[in-house]
Amino acid sequence: MTQKTIDARRGKNYTNHSKGTVLLVDEDREDLHYFSAILLEQGYQVRGSASYEEGTRLLDSEAFDFIIIGQGGPNFEGRRVLEHANQIDRHRPFMVVARCLNMDCYLEAMQLGAVDYLAQPVSVRDFERVVDTHVRAGAVA
Repeated sequence: MTQKTIDARRGKNYTNHSKGTVLLVDEDREDLHYFSAILLEQGYQVRGSASYEEGTRLLDSEAFDFIIIGQGGPNFEGRRVLEHANQIDRHRPFMVVARCLNMDCYLEAMQLGAVDYLAQPVSVRDFERVVDTHVRAGAVA
């Protein structure tokens, strides 16, 4: 879903003053739309993908301030995108959002360098806090 589509559905106008650019990759389209809407309302530019493969390609062609990856299933399908992101820039912050907490996936995400791992349901406040904190920190660095 594009920003214009979300804007039109919500009936809101957003300025072009962006806090930063976020890559959001989640194969669950409902989650993708939900988290995109939160980020857009907070003033972020969002590049969303419902495919881990496409998310990997986007990393090759665009610059992002923050990455949010849906864990996928217990096999942690989102790992491929994070591994690729680390090959490009190990210092770019990312977090994993999981439909259910899986300790093995959590540990793997932390070993890959995740700044956070949020299990759903995720409060909007916690979600915004993690993104804001790490995008702001990256802008200062």
